Amino acid sequence: MPIVADFTLPASAQGLPIPKDSSEPFYVTIISSTPPETGESWCPDVRRALPLLDRTFSPVDAPRMAYVPVDRPLWKDPSNIYRTKWDLHYVPTVVRYERVDGEIKETGRVVEGEVIVDGKLQALVQ
Repeated sequence: MPIVADFTLPASAQGLPIPKDSSEPFYVTIISSTPPETGESWCPDVRRALPLLDRTFSPVDAPRMAYVPVDRPLWKDPSNIYRTKWDLHYVPTVVRYERVDGEIKETGRVVEGEVIVDGKLQALVQ
């Protein structure tokens, strides 16, 4: 399934694109943005994780995943919406959402260096 490259988070998890009758998960991956002056992510953990993330979510039979890039100044603001509304405190963070009893809920996550730890991302995606 194609990766959504520049996804904007909705107001809440209930707005994520998971059909009502679906049992398929949807993954949201918070990553650092890529400033045009450098051409690479401002976060070294994201730079290390991107190849594995792309390999994991690019195959046609892979689960759906969306990248949410965040600019450094916004990320460094302790009151940003990612921290306050979505409980996201690290980049990269991969979060799995699924329908549970009719509601969309977080059912797992891996953060920062865990993304590239052998088996952690694969366990989240299984």
